[in-house]
Amino acid sequence: MKQVYLTGITTSGTPHLGNYAGAIRPAIEASANPDTEHFYFLADLHALIKGFAAEDVRRSRIEVAATWMALGLDTDKAYFYCQSDIPEIPGVAWLLSCQAAKGLLNRAHAYKAVVQENEDSGSNDPDKGITMGLFSYPVLMAADILMFKANKVPVGKDQIQHIEMARDMAQRFNHHYGEHFVLPEAQVDTSTAVLAGLDGRKMSKSYNNTIALFLPEKQFRKQIMKIKTNSLEPGEPKDPQGNTLFEIYQAFASEAQVEDVRQKYADGIAWGEMKQYLFEHLNEVLKEPRENYAELIAKPAVIGEVLHAGAIKARKLSQPFAAELFDAVGIKPMWQ
Repeated sequence: MKQVYLTGITTSGTPHLGNYAGAIRPAIEASANPDTEHFYFLADLHALIKGFAAEDVRRSRIEVAATWMALGLDTDKAYFYCQSDIPEIPGVAWLLSCQAAKGLLNRAHAYKAVVQENEDSGSNDPDKGITMGLFSYPVLMAADILMFKANKVPVGKDQIQHIEMARDMAQRFNHHYGEHFVLPEAQVDTSTAVLAGLDGRKMSKSYNNTIALFLPEKQFRKQIMKIKTNSLEPGEPKDPQGNTLFEIYQAFASEAQVEDVRQKYADGIAWGEMKQYLFEHLNEVLKEPRENYAELIAKPAVIGEVLHAGAIKARKLSQPFAAELFDAVGIKPMWQ
């Protein structure tokens, strides 16, 4: 039996350098392994939880899909599709919601965080502004995973809880209706790069400190030049440890190149010079993918065709499995 890996990509904005180094690149590299199966989906239904405008959702779906394709995902080998193009997923999410204890969902990190914010603000309603989409987010995520019998789900440490919740729902269903679901395992790769953003904090859309992957060259350079540094003067030795410029460079360079820059730090390279050096290196690394991305963005129909083909391939698995699950709970077309 092949190991089955599944990765969801939330369509909530433009992909940035941190996304590439921390998730996209290792996922694409892993998908080249012929002994494993890989599912990559655009989590556009999840994006609705955050209340994005319809136009933002449309644009992000195209941008995220184009990014993965431009960076080399082999969509003929991997399953690459939109979550919303697999109607069996919301249906199975309902089956799972009938097994999910409310107490379990009460403990979800995202839900608890908003409740805490409400309490800290002095609100009399701890659930103020909380939708059922946010509350039941872990159920939909469980359906994404369990639908395709994923063994391994690469996640960050903050997402481990969701995999554990998916296991809980799957076990409850299996207990009542027989062994149908494969129990997934979280795969946390501590070696993947976690990049700092413009202000030194983790690069994140939430902090508004990201550097978009495929900005035009001039805009890309301006972003690099905005990266926060300390007050050490040119000629003063500088510590690369914990330095944003060095860490970003390290994520996109060979060992020999990294050692060369490490020596430049010891020799006291000026921050402006290092920023220019980083820009030139990244600009060269991303040159071909940027060109590929521009071509794809200009032809959204091509992206649509790839995702449609991926959905057809994925539904060959989801349709019979969903029918099996509904039959297990006693729901089957009465004319059959």
